[in-house]
Amino acid sequence: MNENHVYDMIIVGGGPGGYTSALYAARAGFDTIVLEKLSAGGQMSLTWQIDNYPGFENGIDGFSLAEKMQKQAEKFGAKSEYAEVFNMNLTGKLKRVETSSGIYIGKTVVIATGANPRELGLAKEKELIGHGVAYCASCDGMFYKDKIVVVVGGGNSAVSDAVLLSRIAKKVIIVHRRDTLRATKIYHDQLLKTENIEFRWNNTVNELIYGERLTGVRLKDTVTGEENIIECDGLFVSIGRKPTTDFLDNQIELDNKGYIVAGENTETSIPGVYAVGDVRTKLLRQIVTAVADGAMAVHMAEKYMDLTVAMSKPYLPC
Repeated sequence: MNENHVYDMIIVGGGPGGYTSALYAARAGFDTIVLEKLSAGGQMSLTWQIDNYPGFENGIDGFSLAEKMQKQAEKFGAKSEYAEVFNMNLTGKLKRVETSSGIYIGKTVVIATGANPRELGLAKEKELIGHGVAYCASCDGMFYKDKIVVVVGGGNSAVSDAVLLSRIAKKVIIVHRRDTLRATKIYHDQLLKTENIEFRWNNTVNELIYGERLTGVRLKDTVTGEENIIECDGLFVSIGRKPTTDFLDNQIELDNKGYIVAGENTETSIPGVYAVGDVRTKLLRQIVTAVADGAMAVHMAEKYMDLTVAMSKPYLPC
C-alpha cells in the first residue's frame, strides 16, 4: 500500500450502502476504495433469505446479494481492502484513515459502518439466527406466517414489530421486563385492539429451547423469580441497535443514540464526509434505503469535489 496515494473516495464499510457508493463513485471516475472489516454485506450477509429487494422474484440470500454488489462495483474499478479502521482524522482537506493494514488518504469519505442489533446474550443465540431467532420483523416476518412468535422489548421498535407480525403470525407474545411499555401511547391503543397479541409482563427470556431450530423460550418472572417455558416458532429480539461510530472519536455530530446526524443528502457536520445506511439518523433502515443513500452520497461528493476544484483555481482578473 502506498501511503502517499490520495483516493478520491474512501468508503468505510462494505454493506449495501458502502458498495452502492463504490459503484456510483467508480462509474463517475473516482479513484475509490472500500475498507471492510470482515466480509462484504455487513448485517445483510447474515440474512439467509431476502424477499423485499427489487429484482429477485424468488428472493436471494444476503451473502449472494453482497457478493454481487461487490463484484459490480469492482467491475467498474472500485478496490476492496479487508481492514479494520482504528482512527480517522476527517477535519482537514485530505482525510486520513488509520487501519489494521495501514494508512489511507482520501479527498472524501463515506461512512457506511452500519448498526448492530443488541443481542440478549443467550447461549446459541447467534447459531440460531435464521433458524428461529431474528432481529428484523420486516425482513424475516413472512417466514412465520400462521406461526407463534415472541417479541422481546418494550420500546417503539418492539411494539411496531409486534403489530407488523400480528398481521402475519397466528399469535404474537410480547415479553417485557417491566409492567408497562416504553413505547408511545399511539402504539398502546393499537395493541389493545389487536386480538392475537398477548403480553408477558415482568418477564425476561433466560434460555432458548431448540432442536434443529428454535422450539421455545424459557421465561423468568422479574418479580417472583418463577420460570416457565412457552412454545414458539420464532423469537424477534427488538431491544435496540448500536451504531458503529466509536472509532469516530466525537469528530462528527452524533444524535443522543450515537447515530451520525445526516439528512437525506447524507452530508455530515464535516464537509466531504457522508454517512449512508443504518449508521445515520433515518426513519427506515432497510437495504433499499441504504442503497439510495449510497447513490446520494456520491452525488453530493461530486458537487463537493467540483466546488473544491473551483475554489483552488487562481483568480484571474478581467
